[in-house]
Amino acid sequence: MKKGVSPYISNTDDNRQEEIVVPELSKKERTFNQFEKIIIQLGMALLSFLILYWAFDVTFDMMTKRALYLMLVLVLCTISYPFSRGINKHTSLLIDYIIILLILLSSFYIMYQPYTRFARLSSLNSLDIFLGIVMIIIGLDIGRRVIGWSLTLTAGFMLLYALFGNMIPGMFGHAGFSMQTIVSQVFCGMEGFYGMVSRIMIQYVIPFILFGAFLEETGAGEFFIKLAFSLTGKTVGGPAKAAIIGSALLGSVSGSAIANVSSTGVFTIPMMKRIGYPPHIAGAIEASASTGGQIMPPVMGAVAFIMVELTQIPYLTIISVAALPIILHYITLYVFVHIEARKQQVGIINSDNIEKWTELLKRGWYYFFSLLFIIIVMVMGFSPNLAALSGIFVLVIIHMIQKRHLDLSFVYRALVLGGKHSLYIGSIVPCIGIILAMVGLSGLGLKISWFLSGLSNESTFLAILLVGLISTILGMGLPSSAAYIIVAITAGPSLIELGFPVLIAHMIMIWFSINSEITPPVGLASIVGAGIAGADPMKTMFTAFKFSKGLYILPFLFYYRPAILLQGNILLIIETTIMVLCGLIAFAVFWERYVFGRLSLFNNILILFSAIVLFLPYRLFNYMGLVIFIIILIKQNRVQIDDQKIDLKQFQIAENTEK
Repeated sequence: MKKGVSPYISNTDDNRQEEIVVPELSKKERTFNQFEKIIIQLGMALLSFLILYWAFDVTFDMMTKRALYLMLVLVLCTISYPFSRGINKHTSLLIDYIIILLILLSSFYIMYQPYTRFARLSSLNSLDIFLGIVMIIIGLDIGRRVIGWSLTLTAGFMLLYALFGNMIPGMFGHAGFSMQTIVSQVFCGMEGFYGMVSRIMIQYVIPFILFGAFLEETGAGEFFIKLAFSLTGKTVGGPAKAAIIGSALLGSVSGSAIANVSSTGVFTIPMMKRIGYPPHIAGAIEASASTGGQIMPPVMGAVAFIMVELTQIPYLTIISVAALPIILHYITLYVFVHIEARKQQVGIINSDNIEKWTELLKRGWYYFFSLLFIIIVMVMGFSPNLAALSGIFVLVIIHMIQKRHLDLSFVYRALVLGGKHSLYIGSIVPCIGIILAMVGLSGLGLKISWFLSGLSNESTFLAILLVGLISTILGMGLPSSAAYIIVAITAGPSLIELGFPVLIAHMIMIWFSINSEITPPVGLASIVGAGIAGADPMKTMFTAFKFSKGLYILPFLFYYRPAILLQGNILLIIETTIMVLCGLIAFAVFWERYVFGRLSLFNNILILFSAIVLFLPYRLFNYMGLVIFIIILIKQNRVQIDDQKIDLKQFQIAENTEK
């Protein structure tokens, strides 16, 4: 079977397999000839190899490790993403050659006697300052090339704020800092480029991206998609429901909504369109499902490990409390998809070619075993990067058993793929390093915290709402992990100051931060989904925004209904889960104005009322809302049955008349 051809898509006329043409998801990337491809792939494989080696060798010098990592990322990004497509190709290449030379010079300078330089951070020499300014400019440029202007402008604003804070009146003003101090923080010390962000990437994020690459090369992506289709193939709107299940399974490992949409969407979106879903709805369903996959246990992508780093809460605690809310989100999305299928009158896919799930599990059960092995290693107290390395080792052993020999080409392809995937997230390191360094230097995080505390007037609801707005604004066009880091250091302290438990505060910020992947106007996952579906990006984003209501509602309930984060006894957790789930389903019904048929305006208002009171932390209101919700469901079901009887009777009369 050709790569990119789904065995589940067949032409209903002649059963011919139809190839899915994947659009160019990122038009920013440079095209290479065959020799150039070999060179860039070697660089990506080297980056992946070093990440895995560092997971094993804990004695490797810390500063050298981070400087070498950032050097490779910046060089590979410079090669892969042109300076500008609007200028002459040769001019662009000349600029890139100069930039690469400066990156190498600055990086090797950092690696040479770094601890001697630490001793003179307060009195840097001219070369320190010059190379620091050069690397700051290059870091901003790489962010612009790969991510876009949003991240570069945010980091640039923070630099200007640090330089000219003395010109700002009021509580946000400060004395201002010299360029030497800024370079000391960003380039020469451990607060910026070579600080927390680099450490998080090397220890937590990239190892699991590599694990996802090895899973993909072993065929796990295809296995999970097939399994999802097998479980949902005979239901109404089956491909959309398969997208939900497949994206949940793959997203937990990849930790990237964009990678998730790219890998699963090429199969699910064309099939959704084929059975009747409009293109923008198909793209939105995949984007919403993939976004939720980032916080799906058992691995929970990168954000779980970042939360461990920021809060020191055990990893197992985080993935335990995250499980129930994300399941509620996926059930809500499933309901949205089912209602949409009924409204759009979509059909059921041809299930002749779909294998039984039992047969699939016989051939692919070991993919789950590799995930289980990672969790076991982490429960034993080993580091996340070593756990990811162990999972990769298990996959390689299984692959060797299948092929009955060591397939080095498979290992190389996985290393190249992992390196390619890690470039996108690695490109944010310089800009995020600048932001973190300037926030710490200027005290902006505390100032924003005081400002939010005053603005919310000690109202917890208003504080959550403001954090949600800040997450949306700061997260525009950013990967969710980057958005979470920025929100955690700027808006997070305000929630803690208002009395939010640390666990609940950070879960709120994580959930709001992942929304940046789908929220208009620059939801990256929605844009990728729209590209595959051939739909309008803005229309796709607003539709994904509608389908992801659970991602926007649940963070408020984390504080007011903490039982959904497993805070409380088992009976309270079960009762709260049922009420919140019914509230989310009722809200989906209200938004679609459809259940077993179109709702009247009065019944729709009642459904909205029931949803609101089901969310409230009061048992009397909950049961009142539940009763209203059940009554409307029963009433609508009876109306549908009566309508079907009338239609059948009219059909019989018409048939008798014709006879």
